[in-house]
Amino acid sequence: MAIKVSLVNMKGGVGKSTLAVNLAWVFADAIDGWAVEVLLVDLDPQFNASQYMLGYHRYRTKILAANAPTVQNIFEGGDTPLDYNPVIHNVYAEYHYRMDHGAELYGRLDLIPSRLELAYVLRQPEQKEYLLAEFISKVENRYDLIFFDCPPTESLLTTAAYLASDYVLVPVKPEFLSSIGLPLLGRSMEDFREKFSDKDLRLAGIVFNTATEYMPEEMQTKQWVHEMAKPRGWYVFKNEIGYSRSYAKGAREGQPIFRTSYARWDRKETFRAFACELQDRIGL
Repeated sequence: MAIKVSLVNMKGGVGKSTLAVNLAWVFADAIDGWAVEVLLVDLDPQFNASQYMLGYHRYRTKILAANAPTVQNIFEGGDTPLDYNPVIHNVYAEYHYRMDHGAELYGRLDLIPSRLELAYVLRQPEQKEYLLAEFISKVENRYDLIFFDCPPTESLLTTAAYLASDYVLVPVKPEFLSSIGLPLLGRSMEDFREKFSDKDLRLAGIVFNTATEYMPEEMQTKQWVHEMAKPRGWYVFKNEIGYSRSYAKGAREGQPIFRTSYARWDRKETFRAFACELQDRIGL
């Protein structure tokens, strides 16, 4: 059974999609010398994670121009079978050859993409929040790890992600406006637990994302986040993810930070350190 993690913040612009894509890549492409099979599900109608994962031109060709199935098809339910494989698009796979077993899959990265029309699902949300979890239950035995990139507003899509997930990961940009959504997120998870008391949804933690080391503002925001997290028992990751222009370059090219040309080695290593800490937190 896969470990399933939703990336959520009720505030946009915190680098959530960038984090989701790079996490999916780093686990699929070997972290600490081993790789796993990973699925990324884009639940945001803005489909930034889909474009980042595939690259702009590949997304337009493979998804838009081909009118390929997307996550919207899962929420349409009804005539859409739960083992609807065309909705899953392979991005990366690596095989190792063994003399006794032949070629064996070493790491794989798949994507369930999104598109703007996903917003139509929100017009008639009745009972649709269960459809994603039902779909994932049919395919999760193929994967070790599944990430859900959630939209920055609470909706049917957020509830669907909660129902399908084991953990919630919260990226926070260390600045005032990006951190004020944390209390709202806390209430969102509490409301979910009250409504779905049989669902064990845990907070993996809060990670500071796109940190620039601008000391006065960032230090004050980090202190405020720690003060709010401590009495609630919220874990704050020790490893932070620093700002890098290479993330924007990678989004255009469809490449993660550690495959982006001329990306600084310290930014690559910092990201891997955070991924290893997350790995320990979720017990992968």
